[in-house]
Amino acid sequence: MSLPQLIRETFLEKYGAEPLLIRSPGRINLIGEHTDYNEGYVLPAAIDKYIYLAFARNSGESCRVYSRDFEQEQTFMLRDMRPGTGWINFVMGVAAQLAKAGYVLDGFDCVFGGDIPIGAGLSSSAALENGVGMGLSTLFELNVDRLDLVKYSQQAEHEFAGVKCGIMDMFASMMGKEQQAIRLDCRSLDYAYFPVDLGDHQWLLCDSRVSHSLADSAYNERREECRQGVTLLQAHYPQVSSLRDVNYAQLSLVKDQLPDTVFQRCSFVIQENERVIQSCEALERKDLDRLGAYLYRSHEGLSRDYEVSCPELDFLVEFTRELPEVMGSRMMGGGFGGCTLNLVKKSARQAFIDKISTAYDKRFGIHLKAYEVNAVDGTELYFQQ
Repeated sequence: MSLPQLIRETFLEKYGAEPLLIRSPGRINLIGEHTDYNEGYVLPAAIDKYIYLAFARNSGESCRVYSRDFEQEQTFMLRDMRPGTGWINFVMGVAAQLAKAGYVLDGFDCVFGGDIPIGAGLSSSAALENGVGMGLSTLFELNVDRLDLVKYSQQAEHEFAGVKCGIMDMFASMMGKEQQAIRLDCRSLDYAYFPVDLGDHQWLLCDSRVSHSLADSAYNERREECRQGVTLLQAHYPQVSSLRDVNYAQLSLVKDQLPDTVFQRCSFVIQENERVIQSCEALERKDLDRLGAYLYRSHEGLSRDYEVSCPELDFLVEFTRELPEVMGSRMMGGGFGGCTLNLVKKSARQAFIDKISTAYDKRFGIHLKAYEVNAVDGTELYFQQ
């Protein structure tokens, strides 16, 4: 039985009604890491790893939600939506944002489950939030604009999950297009699509299966260091409101007045923004050599200048450098664990997985997981009741 069939059958068994079904994808980020909170550019794509959500109205004011992955049911009341613990916050949080915006909701039942690997940095939470927003908009005929749904998902993450994330994950999951990447301007939310035509190559994710505890504290430190850089730069360039407004030549002129660490952080962000623009040009020209080179440079900057990599991620990237079947590789996400993104020749896919898995196991004693991913359409109605 397929996953969407399984979600539908589970709903029928638990709640005895024919549901509508929503499909909501995870995402990768081709390039543009830690640029989002600096009002820069990112280049994500929705991928063919999904959460499926089944919805139907019920006759009360309570909302019953069952997670197939966790095998748990939780209930909340529409008149009393406050942050709780665990996965229910992602569901209740979106319902609360819709209610706050003036949309009228009634009691509903929901079952969800998916194949987005948890903890791999593929944004399963954003997929869930978007799926809830799209599901409730469809179920109650609210006709909420897609971009508004993205913003409600982000606010749910901020207010209910307690994570002050940027908007990229939700945006990519909701606005994805098949075989397209999205260049998103995180300041204006202007966006454009670029073709992901990889020819005889494909994207492969290598999941390090590690998550170091440094991630949260380091993320906050990096944000603060970038803010310090902006404050110091404003003394020389009053028009600067974020690192988005600074080029490398301007930064270099004030290098002596910046702490070394702050200079490194700002330098990375400025150069990473430029790599996003250049990577879009490479995609348009189907220049995979150039695209692969930008992936490696991105990783070098993340590891050396931004210092958010870890031994496991560095090993996975460095291992690929001498492999002719790999065009490029970099760590993806906030850092200190998660996946590397690899541009690999299709015909050498299994040989690559075997080689890198063996080497990684030998070095760290960890069994690597690899995922093939393709760019797909964003959150959508999959089956109407």
